Amino acid sequence: MKDEQDIINLVEADGWMMDILETAATLNLPDWWVCAGFVRSKIWDMLHGFTERTPLPDIDVIYFDPSSVLEETEKKWQEKLRSIMPDVPWSVKNEARMHTVNNIPPYSSAVDAISKFPETATALGLKLDARHRVILRAPCGIEDVLNMVVRPSPYFLKLGSAQGASIYERRLVTKNWQAIWQRIKVVHAL
Repeated sequence: MKDEQDIINLVEADGWMMDILETAATLNLPDWWVCAGFVRSKIWDMLHGFTERTPLPDIDVIYFDPSSVLEETEKKWQEKLRSIMPDVPWSVKNEARMHTVNNIPPYSSAVDAISKFPETATALGLKLDARHRVILRAPCGIEDVLNMVVRPSPYFLKLGSAQGASIYERRLVTKNWQAIWQRIKVVHAL
């Protein structure tokens, strides 16, 4: 794997991932993306030569709709997805609301929110265009995910050494990615 097209090809060859994207697209949410571990895990599984998919704790579907920021609306969309694919651990979040949860300034779009994810290797999003072709957004680049490096995103580094580093380091412990993908390299923030 060397570029964004290789990642897109990998996703397009995976029927399950395409079903997830097709299902998410049925909601017609504004500025929607399936992101984070959904993308990263597929890449790392392939780079590690895994023949079985690593189970995901959730499938993150994000969107950006400042006109309706009620958490109940997100839950409604989540239940709609579960009614279509009940075996998928859907998680739906409106990024127009999530800045309040994270206690940071508002995001300007879903991709802006992705750029502020804690790790560069997780700051990835996929969706389908009008012709049902895969679109990849990687606001922090793809180098780290392809090189199997986990490091804080530029935004988390700017949060201030205490706050950003603490959140990032806690995630390293709770996610424990090295127990699954032994070849990844972790860059600590502290």
